[in-house]
Order: sequence, then C-alpha cells, then structure tokens
Amino acid sequence: MKHTPFRVGLVIALLSLSALAAKPAKPEAPTTRPVKVEKGFQPLFDGKTFQGWEGNLKWFRIADGAIVAGKLTERIPRNEFLCTTRKYADFELRLKVKLVKVGGNAGVQIRSERIPNHHEMRGYQADVGGQWWGKLYDESRRRKVLAGPPAKVQKAALKPGDWNDYVIRCEGPRIQLWLNGKKTVDYTEKDPKVLESPLGKTGLIGLQIHGGAANEAWYKDLRVREIKVEGKPEKKGR
Repeated sequence: MKHTPFRVGLVIALLSLSALAAKPAKPEAPTTRPVKVEKGFQPLFDGKTFQGWEGNLKWFRIADGAIVAGKLTERIPRNEFLCTTRKYADFELRLKVKLVKVGGNAGVQIRSERIPNHHEMRGYQADVGGQWWGKLYDESRRRKVLAGPPAKVQKAALKPGDWNDYVIRCEGPRIQLWLNGKKTVDYTEKDPKVLESPLGKTGLIGLQIHGGAANEAWYKDLRVREIKVEGKPEKKGR
C-alpha cells in the first residue's frame, strides 16, 4: 500500500496521543507552602494539623496553611483560645497575623495558663487589633496594658487588613515586641507577685479571637527558638 504524507502524519499523531494517555499525570502542587524556618528555630505549627495544640475547635480551623480563629458568619460569644500543649520559658516567637475586619480584636498569649474550669487564659498577651496592635496586655490578671508604642510608631508599623509580622521575645523578666520590624514594647516586669509566680518564668503560648462581632484572625508561619538561660545550652526541638 502506498503511504501518503497525510497517512504517515495521522499515524504519528495517533501514536503521540497514545503515549500522552499512557503517561501518568503530574501530581498537583501542594496547596500550602513550607514554613520558612530560620536557623535555630522550630516550627510551632505544621500548616496542616493541630498537633501540639488544643482548644475549642468550633472556633478554630486550618485554611491555606494558617490557623483561622473565629468566623465571619457568626457572632463570637466569648473569648476563645487555641494553646500549645507544652510550656515555654525564655524564647523568641515569630509569626504572621492578620485580622480580617479592622475593628476586631485578637492576640497572642505568652507565659500564660488556662484558668481552671473556664474558657479564659491568664498571662501576658501581645495584642492584635485596632489601637491595641503592638501593645503588651495582661489578660485576666491585672487586666491592663503594661506597655505599648506611641500612636505615631504604631501607625507607621501597622498594615491594616494585611499580614503583619510579629516578633515576641521573652528573656527573664524582660519582654520585647516588634511589629513589622519596628520595636513597640521593651518591658521589664517588676511586680514581685508576678515574678515569684510560675507565670513569671514560663507558660503556654496561645492564639486568641476576642468575643464580639463576627470576625476572623489568621495566624501562620509560627516558629520558636528557645533561649539559653544561665549559661545552659539552648534546648533543641520541641
């Protein structure tokens, strides 16, 4: 049989289609990117599960590699916290956080504890939201702002409605906060009652959504580095 150029081309095309059909499809790209972890830091959240955390999961979920606190469809009846299952003493915590609705409130608990038989946590909080961004608040203990930046510094540092970088450093009685690279707090605890209590030295890390109108606080890229104390080597791992 005489093979025309058309017939030859048709055969080649059919063979190419068969090869493509037989070739396994490439796996889909992961929906979450790996958490960037600087040298000496350990991830505090794996981006996919609540391993190492506990709380009321009605008000916390995972989306796009972030912990989402609260809901945009439902009023939040009370403060809710998702907290670590282990305590941290001297450490530096780095994370990104954004509040979807600008008028809401949230925060990051440090050297804190759950109040027995209650939904609240007690201890220091790196505040999030409104005029509270970049301030250090004493949650359910002294119930007041302990330190914070001038309004001008806060305004220059803040990215309303967007991701904000928070750095929280606890070393002995000293607590420092940075918001998007600008230092907002350098506080040294002097209250003897606090210094002599367990929470003056160690405690849980927690993520808050404040009770009130429907809102969401998103937290991601959480990583922590434990700091050496009194000449002891820094702890490795979690």
